[in-house]
Amino acid sequence: MCDHRPACTSPEHVVAAHPEQGWSLRCDGRIVFDDTGELLPDGRAVAPHRSYPAPLAAAA
Repeated sequence: MCDHRPACTSPEHVVAAHPEQGWSLRCDGRIVFDDTGELLPDGRAVAPHRSYPAPLAAAA
């Protein structure tokens, strides 16, 4: 999908960034959202896959 010349060194290369809206367009056509979700070039969606910290132990 990348048509940069010379070719990009990584598909992770950001083509357009919109941090105020929470997304960026990558060179391979993926739209990556700040919540770790993705929209793939073929229209499929990837759900956010953030990891959450372990809950704190209750005080004894």
